[in-house]
Amino acid sequence: MVSKYFNIGECMKKLTVAVLAVLLYAMLMPAVSAQETVCGVYITGIGCPHCARADPVLLEQFVNEYPNLVIIEYEIYQQSGNAPLLYTYHENYNTSILGVPGVIFSHEENIIGDTPIINNARALIENLSENGNPCPLPDGTTAGFDSLDIGSLPGKPKIWKKDRVLIVEGELDSTLAKNILESDNLPEALAYAEYEVAEPEPVALSGKNVFFENAVRLQGFTYQWNGQGIEKTNKTINQTAYREAQPSELTLTKILSLAAVDAVNPCAIAVLTLMLIAILTYNPEKKRNVILAGSAFSLAVFVMYLFYGLVIIKFFQIIQALTAARIWLYKILGIAAVVLGLFNIKDFFRYSPGGFATEMPMRLRPRLKKIIEGITSPGGAFVVGIFVTLFLLPCTIGPYIIAGGILSAFELIAAIPWLLLYNLVFVLPMIAITIIIYAGFAKVEDVSGWKEKNIRHLHLIAGIIMFLLGVAMVLGMV
Repeated sequence: MVSKYFNIGECMKKLTVAVLAVLLYAMLMPAVSAQETVCGVYITGIGCPHCARADPVLLEQFVNEYPNLVIIEYEIYQQSGNAPLLYTYHENYNTSILGVPGVIFSHEENIIGDTPIINNARALIENLSENGNPCPLPDGTTAGFDSLDIGSLPGKPKIWKKDRVLIVEGELDSTLAKNILESDNLPEALAYAEYEVAEPEPVALSGKNVFFENAVRLQGFTYQWNGQGIEKTNKTINQTAYREAQPSELTLTKILSLAAVDAVNPCAIAVLTLMLIAILTYNPEKKRNVILAGSAFSLAVFVMYLFYGLVIIKFFQIIQALTAARIWLYKILGIAAVVLGLFNIKDFFRYSPGGFATEMPMRLRPRLKKIIEGITSPGGAFVVGIFVTLFLLPCTIGPYIIAGGILSAFELIAAIPWLLLYNLVFVLPMIAITIIIYAGFAKVEDVSGWKEKNIRHLHLIAGIIMFLLGVAMVLGMV
């Protein structure tokens, strides 16, 4: 039999290493983005006939056509303070002609003249969209738009993105300005800002004006946009509180770290093995039921945990809407991760079954076993899988609550892909164990025995991941 030559311990070790390898890879990756930002600098002048041809193409047509495109515009004829930048960019980016209009993306990629911009800019933008393009700064260096300090830009630029424009007028809060410029939920972006709803004013291009439907004034800049407006209510709030309240950039590292902790949870592995034992005991000849029942059970857990995740996120969003909790939420979640990590590390040194917040309470185990023993078919595995998630919650909900708290800073629809990723990682060990047993590489008893033998090490791995992630969250490192 194949199982004689198959070491279940080695298999589970490789599975654990694979999960940690994915986690390590994620730590080296930036945040997931549907399309990388392409940032360019456009130098123009109102009254320039060549600019009158290029301005509408770049600042109206292309920024609306390419949502990932950001154009920093410097008008040099009416804004005399911007004029020296023409010479600065010419010298530091080796532009072939000292004149306007010109769009600069990098030392190698710049287009000067109206006809070249109209004919060639589209292809260049599409080419740069594959990997993104940082913003070219006047001194010859570059900065990704996500990390760009708008307040440090010289002169008085206008920043165009999609159907909106940000007009710099003085010293400003760069974090606030970028958050407003990129947000699709302006009331939420303005929740901690001091602003005044204003009448939109025409934005001058060479030869024409661009009209917007809405406008707000904030300290140091005016923001104008098309689409849904906001109530004409002035709102004042401490700007320091706003900056502290902004969620740190969501990265793959956080979600995969928390999901990995849940994935190696002995609780979930134990429930799956009990279910497979029940299936094989009822009808040992139909081994096909193993793959069907294991898949049905994993699917049930996936679906129910997706639902629980949405409930958790909505709960946090309601709490944040009623109080100033958002300011402290992220650090509180980080502290909770540290505490949960310490509980798991404690289980490595002093293990006791049914540990608080790390395993299923002992009083629930007999009831769960009785329910699982009644499974006789893959369909029953799905139904019971939905029900037993309630028993799994006490030992798996900790990391999920922390993940839900992080995701609550985003709209519910935007959070769903992250929940899908989290739960996919969560059920991967269940799927892997099902395949291993179905293929005959190991028996259910082998998996169960391996779990019992290595349960302390599983708690240690989970504890270290949670502890390090929590410390990083508290210190603002992630």
